Amino acid sequence: MSYLGIEKSILAKKWIGPNPEQERNQEKLFQETGFPIALCAVLSRLNIDANSAEKYLEPTLRELMPEPSKLKDMTKAAERILHAAKTNEKVAIFADYDVDGGCSAALLIDWFRFFNIECTLYVPDRVKEGFGPNIKALQLLESTHSLIICVDCGTLSHEAIESLDASDLIVLDHHLASEILPKCYAVVNPNRQDELGDLSHLCAAAVVFLCLVEMRRLLRLNAEESPDLLNMLDLVALATVADVAPLVGVNRAFVRQGLKILAGRKRIGLAALSDQIKIDQELSTYHLGFLLGPRINAGGRIGKPDLGAQLLISQDVEAAKAMAERLDQLNFERRELEKQIKEAALEQAIHQKSMDSLAWAAGDSWHPGVVGIVASRLKEATNLPSIVIGFEGLIGKGSGRSISGVDLGFAIQKLVSEGLLLTGGGHKMAVGLSVERKNLERAMDRLNEIIKQQGASIDSSPKVNIDALLLPSAATSELVELLNSAGPYGPGAKAPTFVFANMQINFLKRIGTSHLRIKFGDDTGSLDAICFNAFDTEIGPALENHDGRSIHLCGKLDINQWRGQRNVQLRIEDAQFAI
Repeated sequence: MSYLGIEKSILAKKWIGPNPEQERNQEKLFQETGFPIALCAVLSRLNIDANSAEKYLEPTLRELMPEPSKLKDMTKAAERILHAAKTNEKVAIFADYDVDGGCSAALLIDWFRFFNIECTLYVPDRVKEGFGPNIKALQLLESTHSLIICVDCGTLSHEAIESLDASDLIVLDHHLASEILPKCYAVVNPNRQDELGDLSHLCAAAVVFLCLVEMRRLLRLNAEESPDLLNMLDLVALATVADVAPLVGVNRAFVRQGLKILAGRKRIGLAALSDQIKIDQELSTYHLGFLLGPRINAGGRIGKPDLGAQLLISQDVEAAKAMAERLDQLNFERRELEKQIKEAALEQAIHQKSMDSLAWAAGDSWHPGVVGIVASRLKEATNLPSIVIGFEGLIGKGSGRSISGVDLGFAIQKLVSEGLLLTGGGHKMAVGLSVERKNLERAMDRLNEIIKQQGASIDSSPKVNIDALLLPSAATSELVELLNSAGPYGPGAKAPTFVFANMQINFLKRIGTSHLRIKFGDDTGSLDAICFNAFDTEIGPALENHDGRSIHLCGKLDINQWRGQRNVQLRIEDAQFAI
C-alpha cells in the first residue's frame, strides 16, 4: 500500500511506508526507551531492539573490533611484513587504482615509515594494464624488491602472481575469490571461500588495518613500539564509504572514529583537497562519498594512476596543493566524459526490451575510466543491476553495479567459468569484466538468466521508502543529532527519509541554474529546504509553479552551516501536491 496514497509522485515514484511489523517495533521502542518516535522508526527499520539500542547508538571499536587472527593467513602475513620492516627489506606495494586501493597502500606506507622504510608504490594504468597484477609489472618489481604486497587486488591473479620465483608476495584483498587461490606467501581475504563470511563486508583498507592491528599485537608480545594506528582510521573511513561497503558492524565504528580523525585535518593531502573544493564544515559520509572520493578516484580513471594515492601519503604541503588542484581538474574532465556516455547508455538500455533483470549498454571508445560511474547512474535510473562496457576493437572492458539482493560478483565469475567473459571479478555490489565483441549479447542474456536464478525479486518500479511523518516543529537540531547517532548511513543502513504532509511553500528562490531553496511550513512552524539539481528534473518547475497549493515533501534532514549559523534543513528528494 502506498504512503499517503501516493502511487505516482512528481518524480513518478511510489511512496512506501513502514510495514506493520516495523510499526509495531517502532511503538515498542518508543515505550521502552523514550526516544523520539522518528529515531524509533529508524531503529526499527534497522532491526535494532530496545536492549541493543543504546550500544548501537554508541558504536565502539573496543566492542566491535574483530580478532584479526581469525582471518586465514593473517598472522602469517603479519609476521612476514614485520620481518621485512625489522630487516630493512625492499618492499613494493601494488595497489588498485581506486580510493580503496589508494587508502590501503597509504596505510602500509605510513606504517613502514615508522620503521624508516620508504616503500615503492605501483598503481597500474587502468587502460593499458587493466585491473590487478600483471606479469610484466610484477616481474619488474621482483627485480628490485624481496617483498611485494598486493592491496585491493590479486585474489584472482593466478597467472601473474605465479610468474614470480624470487620475491615473496602477500595479497590483502576483499574481492570474491575462486575455490583455488593463487600460489603465494599469503592471501588474506574475508571473501575467501574457506572463510566464515562474517567479515565479508570489509573493504580492502579495513583488511589492511586489521593486518596492522595484528602486527601491533606481535610487536607488543616483545615489548616493542608500534605506530599509532588510531590516527590511520581516517583512511579506513574514506575507503569504506568510497568503496560503498555496507555500514554495518565494525564498519560503523571505523567510519565514526575515522570522521573524528578527519576533523583534525592532520593528513596533509586530504586537508589540501578539502581546501581546494572549499569544504568549510565538519566532514561527513556525504563529503567522503561524493566530494573527496570521486576526486581521489579521478587520477586512476582518466589521469595519472597513482596520483590519488600520492596525495594521501604526501608530506609536503605545496606538493599536496598541486596534486589536489590537478585531481579537482581531472574530476571535472571525468564528469564531462561521464555525461556524454551516460546519455548514450541510458538510451541504449531503454531499448533492451528483452531484459527484465538487467540493464546494460556498450559502445565504441567509451572510456574505461568512467564506465563504472555510468553503470551506477544506469542502476539508479532503472533500479536494475547494470553493466556498461566500452569497446576498443574486438575487446570490451566494462563495469557493473548491483542492487540489494543480487550478488553480481558471483554472477560475473560464473560467466567467466562458462567462457562467455575473458575476465571478471569483484564483489556483490560492484564488478569489472572484459568480453569479446562476438560474445557480448550471449553474455548479457546469460547474465540476465543467472540474476533471475538467484531468486531475487527484482522490482524495477521507482519508489521512495519513507521512515516516518514529521511536523516542522519536530525537526530540531537535537533530533538531527540523535538521528546521526544511528549512523553513519550508507549501503546496508540507508539514511532516514521523512515526509512533511500538507505543507505551504512560503518562500522560493533559485540557486545558480539548477538548485532550488525554499521555506515551507504549517501552523506548527516552518523549515528551510534545499532541492539540489531541481531543474534537471520535473520537480523544480513543479515547485516553482506551486500556485499556493498544499504539498507533501519528502527528503532527509541535515544541518546547514552557513556563515557561522547552524540551521536544520530538509534535502528534498521528492514531492507531490495534496489532493
